[in-house]
Amino acid sequence: MLQFLQSFFSDGSFIPHGHCYLWKPWLVWIHIASDSLIALVYYSIPVILVYFVKKREDLPFKWIILLFGAFIVSCGTTHIMDVWTLWHPTYWLSAFLKVITALVSLSTAIALLPVIPKAIALPSPAQLETANCQLKLALGELANTQAQLIQTEKMSSLGQLVAGIAHEINNPANFIYGNIAPAHEYVQDLFSLISLYEKYYPCTTPEIHAYAEEIDLDFIKADFPKILSSIKMGSDRIRQIVLSLRNFSRLGEAEIKKVDLHEGIDSTLVILQNRLKAKTNSPAIEVIKEYGDLPKVECYAGQINQVFMHILTNAIDTLEESMVSCQGMISVRTPGVTGKTTDNGQNDKPQIRISTQVVDNNQVMIRFYDNGCGMTEEVKQKMFDPFFTTKSVGSGTGLGMSISYQIIDKHGGQLKCISAPLQGTEFIIQIPIHVKHN
Repeated sequence: MLQFLQSFFSDGSFIPHGHCYLWKPWLVWIHIASDSLIALVYYSIPVILVYFVKKREDLPFKWIILLFGAFIVSCGTTHIMDVWTLWHPTYWLSAFLKVITALVSLSTAIALLPVIPKAIALPSPAQLETANCQLKLALGELANTQAQLIQTEKMSSLGQLVAGIAHEINNPANFIYGNIAPAHEYVQDLFSLISLYEKYYPCTTPEIHAYAEEIDLDFIKADFPKILSSIKMGSDRIRQIVLSLRNFSRLGEAEIKKVDLHEGIDSTLVILQNRLKAKTNSPAIEVIKEYGDLPKVECYAGQINQVFMHILTNAIDTLEESMVSCQGMISVRTPGVTGKTTDNGQNDKPQIRISTQVVDNNQVMIRFYDNGCGMTEEVKQKMFDPFFTTKSVGSGTGLGMSISYQIIDKHGGQLKCISAPLQGTEFIIQIPIHVKHN
């Protein structure tokens, strides 16, 4: 055994490999340089692989990378031995190292067999890029859905609040309204009684005569009925507002039912009445109604009213901004005809024109036109995009028109926008009279 080991590491009776090259300097040095360079590169690759594996702890199949590194080290060592055996014929040692290299390479090849299908199953960079884009779209849709859910919840809470306020106001308003007629009759009876006293007892005591002149009895007789009429007019207005609030909120009407769309539009206008009035820096906004003969439409009433609210609010905002940005130049255009303008002497009067009609006997069309500054093609293309708004920061969420578009689409209808700079803006809603139930 000792003799074998001695012969294993000794030169023995072999001759150096350089004799095969006849010790020609250029040939020998070419082999030395090439084998040394190959060995250097082989030794550097495992160092890079080990560094890579340490930096990527999440990397799958890291053990196969380390095994591949051991194979490369073995290969590099065989090239070192080729340089060594040029002068030292230790061919037993060289053969042993080649056997180790063969075993390591065979182990690496066998280990690769079950790994190859798994590696092939790994996504390519293009697939990862596609998945990343899809993930971004999904995250965007999730953010949009979340924002719309929050907005819907706000509108639902607002509807409950409005319905609660309307209910609380309705009771005392009905109390006042119901007692005005009896009060008016009682007052008339009292005035008639006083007239009878004055007719049959004209000579009253000085004290009664003086008090009648002090309170101005004749003026009270003339003015008190007017006061009662004013109270009745005010209570009528309160009842109208309460009814509009209840119609707008549509609390408890979460399912599809037949409703009067004109009633929903009118209720929305009553709620927005304060914004339609004249202000110190802008005139009143005129609302022109051109209602057709519409049947009752099957829809989600609360959601449709929400669409009316968004469109009319945007129209009012646009008209208020137009009085400033367009320097009071308000366009007057025939709704539904792009580019056609008429000069009717009302260029400085902001208007909202609302028209309704039946289309094809199975659909209704509602048009909302304002004679503001209009919008560019770029803005119009983004009108229904989530979070898009032309208002200043804090003035709008950019969800109103996006939600409106989805509500109309949910009803199987269409929401379109027609606009051009200095030509006003028109929103057209077209929904079926009868909803197709899935």
